[in-house]
Amino acid sequence: MSFFEALMLICFGSAWPFSIYKALKSRRIDGKSPLFLFIVLVGYVSGIIHKVFYSFDSLIYLYVLNALMVALDLGIYFWIKWKSGSPA
Repeated sequence: MSFFEALMLICFGSAWPFSIYKALKSRRIDGKSPLFLFIVLVGYVSGIIHKVFYSFDSLIYLYVLNALMVALDLGIYFWIKWKSGSPA
């Protein structure tokens, strides 16, 4: 397990709860990009796949947690978009 990989996942992962909370509280998605969220999600999924096949260790849980938070943020984006009646 790499200390720096863990630190990177913790630092990146700390931003998602704030983003999720802000979107849910304000019901606004200004400034969010679904393409960006999707790209980040693909990155986390790639990290999970790498951990499973090449370097399995406990950091996989941070990858999974971060991927779930990004997926939730992406889902909230589309839910708010749908509720507002705007085209995606």
